[in-house]
Amino acid sequence: MDSIFDARHLYRSYFKMAFPVVLGLVVTLVYNLADTFFIAQTNDTNLIAGVSLCAPVFTALMAFGNIYGQGGSSLISRLLGQQDGEGVKRVSSFCFYIALVTGVVLAVLMTVFNRPLLPLLGADADTMPHAFEYYIVLAVCAPIMVLSFIHSSLVRCEGMSTESMIGTVLGAVINIILDPILISVVGMGAMGAAVATVIGYFCSVLYFLWLLHKKSRCLSVNPALCRVSGGELRQILGVGVTAALSNLMQSLCIIVVNQFLLPYGNDKIAAMGIVLKVNMIAQLVLTGFAFGGVPLFGYLYGAQRRVEMKKLVRFCLGFLCALSLVLTAILCLFASPLMGAFVKDAAMIATGAEMLRWQAASTVFAGIVLLLTVLFQATGKVGPSFVLSISRQGVVFVAALLVCVKFFAYNGVLMGQAAADVVSALIALGLLVLCNPMAQDRLES
Repeated sequence: MDSIFDARHLYRSYFKMAFPVVLGLVVTLVYNLADTFFIAQTNDTNLIAGVSLCAPVFTALMAFGNIYGQGGSSLISRLLGQQDGEGVKRVSSFCFYIALVTGVVLAVLMTVFNRPLLPLLGADADTMPHAFEYYIVLAVCAPIMVLSFIHSSLVRCEGMSTESMIGTVLGAVINIILDPILISVVGMGAMGAAVATVIGYFCSVLYFLWLLHKKSRCLSVNPALCRVSGGELRQILGVGVTAALSNLMQSLCIIVVNQFLLPYGNDKIAAMGIVLKVNMIAQLVLTGFAFGGVPLFGYLYGAQRRVEMKKLVRFCLGFLCALSLVLTAILCLFASPLMGAFVKDAAMIATGAEMLRWQAASTVFAGIVLLLTVLFQATGKVGPSFVLSISRQGVVFVAALLVCVKFFAYNGVLMGQAAADVVSALIALGLLVLCNPMAQDRLES
């Protein structure tokens, strides 16, 4: 870790680690945008809506991967700060094998309970066939999906941010190549989109296993080292589960929004499905720059270097706020052309443009929540990270949505996220004052 951290060039170290994360996450979005783009070219509203309804499934699988990816990376970065190499090997091996087991369990449960789950996602008689085709592939291949999110996080702790990005890009390129072939040429439709996605992620998993074998000095997948202490397990799950809650809550919120939009027609659900993925460009850019600081936050915390940590947090907060304003302006100004890149129907473009502007309006507040959530996760502050994980796209969102819908009906569905972002940012800043990890003088056990 010392080779990538230079106290004399703190910001340079941050951007060196953050840029590959940003690029990797943006490429992750390409997975979803490629599916959406090629599916949208069919001009079949029910097909577009059916695939969009399965977005929470993808997000939920990512959430389970993040339990061990983000929970493990938080602990590993702190262990590196303490120069505990043996602990790093044990924790990394444990995260890999527990993720594999979790994926198998999820595959069984999701396959067995597909009939009650699909209507819960918002599928009706028209969208059910397409939703099932996409869903069942993700369900059966859940172990691959969960595993793909493990080492993309863990290798960054060792300073291999570029290699993490390469693994993600590799899968995205394969997915983009296979999408048009399987969706249109072979005629597999929604199932083809799902198969292309799974194959891309499988290639990423194979790349990361090769990377650990050839280049990693600290990480391991040796089953003989697959053990952690009770305290380490609590740290992994404490941080990891709260991190995963952000993804799970996001899935829940999409389901809730789809249910509120259902009375207004499947065209509204289809438009919102596209809008959420376009807006995710901005969200993933912010997430990348926030998560780019995780190894440094954890390392500085573990090494008791509070001065550098305070300096880095202040810089990141100012940088993300400025970047958020730029992204908001771009999405609002180009809302219609961005929608037009996916669909040609004038009514859907107009509907989606309005939705996108509401989603983008509160980006700066979302950036604040993201950074402070990551800071608490990196330093092992389970309580504050838990509160933030269930706020912006969780409890606060549902409460804001209910209030907005009560007063503004359909428009309230559109403005719910913006209201939740503002309230969540205020909560995050309050927690920073009350539970400031930079003021702690000792590590938590």
